[in-house]
Amino acid sequence: MSAKQHKIRVGISMGDYNGIGPEVIIKALRDKSILDLFTPVIFGSGKIFSYQKNIFKINQNYHLIEQASQLKNGEINMINLCKDNLNIDFGTPSTTSTSLAIQSLESATEALIKGEIDILVTAPINKDEMLKQGFSYTGHTSYLEAKFQQKALMFMITEELKVAVSTHHIPVTQVASEITEENIIAQVKTLNHTLREDFCIQKPKIALLGLNPHAGDSGSIGKEEIQIISPAIHKLFNNGILAFGPFPADSFFQPEKYKAYDAVLAMYHDQGLAPFKTIAYEEGVNYSAGLPFIRTSPDHGTAYDIAGKNMADARSFKEAIFWGIKIFQNRKEYQDLLKNKLQPKKTFYNNGIDEDLPEENE
Repeated sequence: MSAKQHKIRVGISMGDYNGIGPEVIIKALRDKSILDLFTPVIFGSGKIFSYQKNIFKINQNYHLIEQASQLKNGEINMINLCKDNLNIDFGTPSTTSTSLAIQSLESATEALIKGEIDILVTAPINKDEMLKQGFSYTGHTSYLEAKFQQKALMFMITEELKVAVSTHHIPVTQVASEITEENIIAQVKTLNHTLREDFCIQKPKIALLGLNPHAGDSGSIGKEEIQIISPAIHKLFNNGILAFGPFPADSFFQPEKYKAYDAVLAMYHDQGLAPFKTIAYEEGVNYSAGLPFIRTSPDHGTAYDIAGKNMADARSFKEAIFWGIKIFQNRKEYQDLLKNKLQPKKTFYNNGIDEDLPEENE
């Protein structure tokens, strides 16, 4: 079946099955009516999901397939990566659960590259365990950057609050050295393009936070704001991008402040994600901005402490699915409009005939 005959095909990597990944996937797909909106393709294990759906007492069937090109509309499709019986030890990552999480991510990404799925939604992984098994990346974002040979921006989104981070999963001691004028300019340009193409915001207003307490307090608590961030903002503004700041991070996330901007660029991971997760709670979504393909994920981790207890809230995962679909549709519409705009205009010639003249009575 060709891609045009399909609803939007949502690929889902299963994450660590000893965490809450399969649980939130199962719960997010519980309402059968959502199959009218999109076609899910889980890259996982039929036996793992059958076992867990029974634990959570959810009636759900899977269409087991070998590759995404075999998917069916109206079904929860499952790429059955492992047909063996696997030991499930909720709350504890294992060699097997980590290995299958890596295989799931790699298989889903390959399907995305081949055009067999339209978007990718990733369930939580254990980065430390994956590194121990030879996985060379500190998370989904760095893995996708390497696969697509393109820098991505970690972008946390809800309807009302959108926060990107300049530096991702690195020690705090390395943050200052990564904050450069060149990096900030490139990241804000990516953010500006993303807001226009993926979120339909014609003239985005972007706020930048300072790196130091009180945004450096005029240089008395650090020079990065004066020497790096402010010059970057001036250059961006002079190039037509509505960039503002740098703002002190400790007081910025008051509703009357952050709601005045379409997006925020925080300087490091926790500076942006701590307030975002506090405000967004279970509805936040992580979006990898700036890539040629669309990848989203929930804004929570493996949550080993509640795994297998039927306590996981699937709202963030469901939001990740629907944001992925919305971004896919927005991007397609933007690209179609751009394509039509770039097409040469037709030249009309006056052939001496007025087609609007009324017909003569015989």
